[in-house]
Amino acid sequence: QRGWLFWRVTASGRRSAGRQRQVIAFLLCVCVCQSGAETLRYALAEELERDSVVGNIAEDLGVAPSQLAARKARVVSEGNEQLFRLNANTGVLTAKDSLDRELICPQSDTCTLFFTIFLENPLQLLRGEVEVLDVNDNSPVFREKEFVLEIPEPTPPGSRFPLESAQDRDVGSNSLQNYSLGSNSHFSLALRTSKDGVKSSELVLDRQLDREEQPELHLLLTATDGGSPPRSGTAQIRIVVLDANDNTPVFDREVYEVRLAENSPPEQLVVRVAATDPDEGSNGEVRYTFTQTSEGSRQLFELNPSTGEIRVSGNLDFEEAKSHEMVVRATDGGGLSAHCKVQVEVMDVNDNAPEIELGSLTASIAEDAPPRTVVALFSVRDRDSGENGRTECAIDGDLPFSVTPTIGNYYELRTTAALDRERRAEYNISISATDWGRRRLSSRESLLVQVADVNDNAPQFTQEVYSMSVTENKGPMLRIGSVKATD
Repeated sequence: QRGWLFWRVTASGRRSAGRQRQVIAFLLCVCVCQSGAETLRYALAEELERDSVVGNIAEDLGVAPSQLAARKARVVSEGNEQLFRLNANTGVLTAKDSLDRELICPQSDTCTLFFTIFLENPLQLLRGEVEVLDVNDNSPVFREKEFVLEIPEPTPPGSRFPLESAQDRDVGSNSLQNYSLGSNSHFSLALRTSKDGVKSSELVLDRQLDREEQPELHLLLTATDGGSPPRSGTAQIRIVVLDANDNTPVFDREVYEVRLAENSPPEQLVVRVAATDPDEGSNGEVRYTFTQTSEGSRQLFELNPSTGEIRVSGNLDFEEAKSHEMVVRATDGGGLSAHCKVQVEVMDVNDNAPEIELGSLTASIAEDAPPRTVVALFSVRDRDSGENGRTECAIDGDLPFSVTPTIGNYYELRTTAALDRERRAEYNISISATDWGRRRLSSRESLLVQVADVNDNAPQFTQEVYSMSVTENKGPMLRIGSVKATD
């Protein structure tokens, strides 16, 4: 058995059309040779026009296009929608519509779409991958066009003030790469990169402020990506210089670590952050806000500005995000602030039952088919992870059929013994899929298998000898008796 590896890259274009993926089970009434394990790999830039060429399947497999047509080649995408089209006459694989990488794989460094090529006579499966390459089609964007920082005039040089981060939907070198600050006499910019590669900036005070000399300062913050040519976005920073407030809020810890089940209901308490300020009056009153926190996390968690309680406000999904990091700013009435991190680890629960994908509810097989003939192909998908996403399949009853796994998440329904239509003309097979979670979830689908007749019985007379009599002198065409045979 051979295996192939191919890589094709297509130039970028413009247009956007987000699509999801689709998996379709494929059923055939044929005897099947061993399923293929070939993998075809291609790359296609996003935003190309519809019907852009991904690659030539026939050419890459080293077969004539006529063989693909003769074997009724077809392509099926994983997911909920067909993204590719295969011309069986030419072997050319094309994208049905323009692909928008940011819609298909948001916040993902790599974006790979999977497909399967089905061939008949004999049945063969070829796995394929298309990596959607990012183009620099998004500029960095700040949540607000203007940020206001209230800084007391006694603040010493060297003090740092975290700034709101810009968001760039592109990835890799096309994503946000740098921040810069407009020329001024009081502040410089410090850049930092987190463990996961996210870049942020802090305003550094270089020269002490004097409210009587300059009560407000206006700075221009620019975020730039690494595309060619680069794209950028800007935001205004308005510095309001305050009179003295000599105590900064202090959190009781720098990092809050929380573990939270993905099925946590809305309003459930996640954690309560607390900062204290010994100043009196409004200078000692602390209020809490999110900063340097992604839009996705802001939609899942809400922060009470008065109490510091963080509660669930959306639907957590372990399969979409396994962790969330938020930065909470505590600001007193005089404008002094402190920051802490909240790290939430989302724990997986078995909340998704396996999904059985049947292309048809009926199948047919000839009664003289030998044992281990493939009757049907179907797929099983479980959106959970680990043991919760591991599945096994079985069929109910003592029937001459079995279920065996094949490549990926596909299963084959095979015969285990010879069939006889004269004894039983059809089988209603109940297929069950069960995951391996602690609280095991399962689903069930039914498939009607019809046994097709073959000419395997000779006619038989009802008796070996028939005795009849007739008197003489009778005319022609006289009925003297009958014989009977059955099949």
